Amino acid sequence: MTQAQTLTRALNALTKTPQFSYTKARAAARQDGNVDWPGTKARNDDFNPEVDGCESFVMRDGSVCEWVPGTYGYVARS
Repeated sequence: MTQAQTLTRALNALTKTPQFSYTKARAAARQDGNVDWPGTKARNDDFNPEVDGCESFVMRDGSVCEWVPGTYGYVARS
């Protein structure tokens, strides 16, 4: 869960910047070595940025840094 919390803090800081987008979130997540990219790809298989906003990221410890559209931010989930 700590891995998702760390990424959540970093991404939520980015959501406050002008012109935040899913591409900026993905670029920031690529800097985190704890993101499980095959798991993330599987979780976001039907991802559509025009509808979904941003992707959720699966972490190596099994936790998830999940995008919550209603709050325009991320939350860490175990």
